[in-house]
Amino acid sequence: MPWENVKLNSGYEMPSIAFGTWKLGNGEGPINQVDQAINVGFSHVDTAQMYMNEQEVGQAIHNSGLKRSEIFITTKFSGTDGLNIKTSIKNSLDYLGVTYVDLYLIHGPGLAVPDIPTAWKEMEDIQAQGLAKSIGVSNFDVNDLEILMASAKVPPAANQILLHPYYYVTHAPIIHYARKHNISIEAYSALTPLTESRGGPVDAPVNEIAQRLDVAPEQVLLAWVKAKGAVAVTTSSKKDRLQRYLAAGDLLLTDQDVAAIDAAGAIGRFEGFEGFEGLQLLMKTGAGDSL
Repeated sequence: MPWENVKLNSGYEMPSIAFGTWKLGNGEGPINQVDQAINVGFSHVDTAQMYMNEQEVGQAIHNSGLKRSEIFITTKFSGTDGLNIKTSIKNSLDYLGVTYVDLYLIHGPGLAVPDIPTAWKEMEDIQAQGLAKSIGVSNFDVNDLEILMASAKVPPAANQILLHPYYYVTHAPIIHYARKHNISIEAYSALTPLTESRGGPVDAPVNEIAQRLDVAPEQVLLAWVKAKGAVAVTTSSKKDRLQRYLAAGDLLLTDQDVAAIDAAGAIGRFEGFEGFEGLQLLMKTGAGDSL
């Protein structure tokens, strides 16, 4: 299934669909769900310090029997318990049971203390020490990226952002900036039009395309993410849905399909959560990108 690897500006490759774990909590549940995702065919698992399930993710990866090189691990510095970046990455590696992560992200610009340039220098040091093959950011807007790039010796490999049709117009400048500077975009909550805002304008073109292609609506939205050149970070507890997510890599939307979804997204707006602060609220409410 052609979810091709994305070539990062660090020289490494990243699978273009990831199993996200931010709403899974901890305990046996996330171990089983990550295990299921790996068995279905996901080779990229996304977690974070604030999700409080890095240990469970690590256990599931260990249980899989995969070689370290066969699984791509992303985790994030979330400023949990006031710990600094240097301490946090070492704790994350211990929890995950690995000696390095493939991608380490600053979870939000507000966590870059005392400022973005200083925090990014710490990230560069982590990469130089081999603790992370690639480093990047999450929920950074254009201004944040410009501040980072002004002093960076190593550009961010990725920026993971909220991206679905109702936010495409808002976040298009971030995508344009990333493309210009060879920064990969990762999209989380791409299925929001189906999970949190059913009945909006996007429903019509998505359902029409799904019917024409004889696929599920969620597959159309993931194909839309792919058409935007972004990496999809998504999740589900259901095996059949995970299989459909992977199968969505085979879908090729026409330019007209993408334009129709874009146009519908532009006239509707999901009045929900955005960015890292929104993610913190989502963690409390339990809402999220899952079917």
